[in-house]
Amino acid sequence: MNTSPKGFLLLACSLIIPIISSGAIDTINTTHIIRDGDTMVSSGGMFELGFFSPGNSRNRYVGIWFKKITVRTVVWVANREVPLPNESGVLKVMEPGILALLNDTNATIWSSNTSRSVQNPVAQLLDSGNLVVRNAADNNPENFLWQSFDYPTDTFLPGMGFGWNFVTGINTYLSSWKTNEDPAPGDYAYFMDTTGYPQIFMTKNKVEHIRIGPWTGLRFSGTTNAIEDPTYKLIMVMNENEVNYREETIDRSVISRFTLSQSGVAQRWTWVDRTQEWVIYLNVPADNCDNYKLCGAYGSCNIANSPSCECLDKFVPKDPESWVRADWSSGCIRKTNLSCQGDVFFKYSGIKLPDARHTRHNESLTLEECRAECLRNCSCTAYTLLDLSKSSGCLLWFEDLIDIRELSQDGQEIYIRMAASEIDSEGKKPEVLIGSLTSVIVMVLLVLCLFLYIWKRRSESKIRKGRYRGSNEEHSELPSFSYSAILKATNYFSDDNKLGEGGFGPVYKGALEDGQEIAVKRLSSTSTQGIDEFKNEVIFIAKLQHRNLVRLLGCCIQGEENMLIYEYMPHKSLDVILFGGHLTSDRKRNVLLDWPKRFHIINGIARGLLYLHQDSRLRIIHRDLKASNILLDSDMNPKISDFGTARSFGGNETSAKTRRVVGTYGYMSPEYAVDGLFSVKSDVFSFGVLVLEIVSGKRNRGFSDSDYHLNLLGHAWTLYKEERSLELVDASLGKSFCLPEVLRSIHVGLLCVQKKPDDRPSMSSVVLMLGNEGVLPPANQPGFFLEREVIAQSSTTTTTSTNELTITMPEGR
Repeated sequence: MNTSPKGFLLLACSLIIPIISSGAIDTINTTHIIRDGDTMVSSGGMFELGFFSPGNSRNRYVGIWFKKITVRTVVWVANREVPLPNESGVLKVMEPGILALLNDTNATIWSSNTSRSVQNPVAQLLDSGNLVVRNAADNNPENFLWQSFDYPTDTFLPGMGFGWNFVTGINTYLSSWKTNEDPAPGDYAYFMDTTGYPQIFMTKNKVEHIRIGPWTGLRFSGTTNAIEDPTYKLIMVMNENEVNYREETIDRSVISRFTLSQSGVAQRWTWVDRTQEWVIYLNVPADNCDNYKLCGAYGSCNIANSPSCECLDKFVPKDPESWVRADWSSGCIRKTNLSCQGDVFFKYSGIKLPDARHTRHNESLTLEECRAECLRNCSCTAYTLLDLSKSSGCLLWFEDLIDIRELSQDGQEIYIRMAASEIDSEGKKPEVLIGSLTSVIVMVLLVLCLFLYIWKRRSESKIRKGRYRGSNEEHSELPSFSYSAILKATNYFSDDNKLGEGGFGPVYKGALEDGQEIAVKRLSSTSTQGIDEFKNEVIFIAKLQHRNLVRLLGCCIQGEENMLIYEYMPHKSLDVILFGGHLTSDRKRNVLLDWPKRFHIINGIARGLLYLHQDSRLRIIHRDLKASNILLDSDMNPKISDFGTARSFGGNETSAKTRRVVGTYGYMSPEYAVDGLFSVKSDVFSFGVLVLEIVSGKRNRGFSDSDYHLNLLGHAWTLYKEERSLELVDASLGKSFCLPEVLRSIHVGLLCVQKKPDDRPSMSSVVLMLGNEGVLPPANQPGFFLEREVIAQSSTTTTTSTNELTITMPEGR
C-alpha cells in the first residue's frame, strides 16, 4: 500500500466520494454521480430526487417526489418516454453543462439541453421542487442553463411558470401520464393558448376538450368551483417576452400541487397532516357545462337547468330540430340580424367569458371608450372590461361567441352587439341596456305588489281557518290549485288513481283540464309527518331547479286538506321496478333497468345530490334519500323527491346535531342513526346504499347472504375484499353489462358507505369518480356492517317494516 501523504490523500478521497454520492445532498458536480438507490434531497428537506418504478412496473425512471409526505407522490419524471429496463442507471453532470442519464452500456437515454457553456456546471435540487443546472458560482435564476420547471410532466407546483417564453421559445404545459405504470405523455394536455387574449385549454388527443376562460386581472374566467385561498398569490405576466402564469406560496406550511390525470381531470390537491392524505378542493371539469362549446355559438350552459343549454336572451336556435334532440352544436342566432346602423349593446351578467381566440385588447381604454371602439367596427361582436383588478382596459370580440356558461358566482359581464330594433320593440331608448335601473325598479314593484296581494289573501284565509298563526309564508310564491280542480283531476281520489302511499300520505295520479298529468301527494291525518314537513317541502323544492330533482307544480290548502302537486312520473319510483317482486318479473326488470339505464340512474342521482350539497342556493341535506324517493320519468331519468325532512345549511356550516332523528333504516348513516349527527356525508352514505341496491337488485334492509348472514353492505364489502365483486350483480342482467362501469360503481358505493364520515368522498368527487377511469382509493369497512342486528336491537323504540316508511325518533341515541 502507498503510505505517502499523497497516497493517503488519494485513498481518503476515494472513500469520501461514495459517501457524498449516497448521502442527503442537494447538489452534484462533474465528479459526482447518482446511481440507482442514491438520492438528492433539497436543502430544506421538501423534495427528493432518485430512481423509482411506478405502480407494478419494473421499469426505472428518474423522478422527483415530496420527501416529507408518507405517500410517495411523484411530481416530475426525467426519462418519461425512455425507461431503464433495470437498476443500472446513472445520473451525472457533464461539461459544458448537461445533465445526462446513462444506461448500463454508458449510452445516454435522456439529457437536458443548453445553448451556453460553463466551466464548472452543477445540478441542484431546490426546495421548490425545481431541478436546475447552473454555473457553480452563479445562483441567479435568470442565468440557469436548464431547469425542470420549464419541462413539467403532469404536475404544476407553486413557483413554476406556466405559459410561453417568446425569447427562448419554451412552452411550459402539463401532459397526463399514459397509465399509472407509464409516465409517458398520455391523451390530455393542459396549456396556455395565446392565439388571442391568453386563456387555458385542455385538449384530448389535440382536440379542444375544456377551456378555462381568459385572465380577468384576478383569476381565469370560468373557474366554477375554485375556492379563494389566502395561502397563494396569483401572478400573470403578459408582455412582448412572455405570457406566464404562476402561483406564489404565502403560507409555506401548506403543501399543494395541481395535476392533470390520465382521464382528463385537472385537480388541485392539498396535503392534510392530520389525516395523512391528499384532499381535492378543485376539479376541472366541474360538470358537463365545462365541455368546450357544448351549446354552440351564443348558447349558454347552466348545469341546474334541464336541458342544460339554452340560447342567450334575444337569440333563438339556429336548427330548432337539432335542439329538440339535445344536439346543441349548431348554436343560436340573433332574432334580428345586425345592420351596422345604430346597433346597440345588451349586457349579459354572471357568465364565463366566451372563447377569446378571436379578440383584440387595449389596456388603456375605459369601458365607455371600449363601447365606442366596438361600435365603430361592424365586425366587432362584443366587448367587456379587461382587468377587473384595475377596473380598466378593453377586450373586443370579432367572431361568434362560443363556450359560454352561467356562473352562480364570480361571473362577469359582457356587452353583446344587437340590432337597435330589439330595444325599440320593447319601448325603450336605444342607449338603455338590458337590466337597466328602470326595468329593475318596475319588476321589484310588481313583485312586491304580487307578494302583498298573496300575503293578504293567505292571511285572511288563515284567520278564517284559525290555523298556521305565526307561520312563515315562505311558500307564498308557489302556484295554488283549487280543491275542486284536484278532486276532478283525481276522480275524487279514487282507488284506481292511487299510485301508492308513503310516510306523508297517499299519492294519486291525475290529469288537469289542459291534459297535463300530475301526481298529488295528500297529507294523511294519521301521517307521522305533519304541517312542518309540508312547509319544509314547499319551501325547499319550490326554490330548487335541476334536471334530477322532481318538479313541484303547486299546492292545494283547503280546510284540513294539505296537498302538493308534482309533475307525474310514468315509471313511478325506483323501488317499484327494482324491488317489485312478482309485480316486476326479471324479464321486465331487465328491459326497464338494463345496465346502461342503471348506470344512468346512478349518475343522475349523484348529480342531483351534488346540486343540493354544493350548487343550489340553499345548500341542502336531504336526510331521507332512498329508492322510494327516486322517481323515474318517461325516459328513466331519476328525480330526487320528498324534501319534507330536508335541512339547509348556511355559510360555512357543514354539519349539525339533532334530537329528532328522521330517515329510513337501511339508508341512515351510523353517526346519524346513533348520535343524531348529520352532514352532507350522511347523504353520501345513503347514496352508497342506493348504488349497491341498484347494482345488485337487492334491498339492503332485509337482505342476508347465506354464508355469513351479512346485510347487503357487509356482503358487498366481503366480495370486494375477496375480489369477487361481480357476484353482487343482479342476476336478471345476465352478462349484459359494462364490466368496468359495474366494478367502478360497486367500488364507489363502498367508498360512500364507509363507517367514518371523513373517509367518505364528497359528491363532487363521486361524480368525477363515476365519470372517469382513474384509480380509486381502497374502501374501508362499511358502517352498520351487521345492520340487521342493529335494527333488531332498536326495534323496541320505533316500529319499522320492509315498506321503508320514513321513521322519526324523538331523540338521538
